Amino acid sequence: MTQREIVRKRIRVAIIVIIALTLISYAIFQARNLALGPIISITEPVNGETLSTTTVTIAGTAENISFMTLDGQQIFTDTNGNFSEDIILSKGYNIVTIYGRDKFGKEITKTLQLTEQ
Repeated sequence: MTQREIVRKRIRVAIIVIIALTLISYAIFQARNLALGPIISITEPVNGETLSTTTVTIAGTAENISFMTLDGQQIFTDTNGNFSEDIILSKGYNIVTIYGRDKFGKEITKTLQLTEQ
């Protein structure tokens, strides 16, 4: 083999390695949702809060969610994953449950404990 052929062969191998690494990186990037599962973050109200009103807005964000409920009633997110729902509290101690499931069947449940005076 001449020096030129050796250089060409090394360049071909380097290109193949770069393409393979790019494909593997992309596959890992796309699989992150499978590994993470559903994520729900509640921004308001604060868990354990005592409220002076019977109506409260439950708001937050959801990621990797295909189905979501608030106290058993289906709710929806906007295109950015934000949700906001108004509920009526009973006098005294209330437990509010937010449930989410992703397209792979992984589930998450968040619970808020609220008190209405």
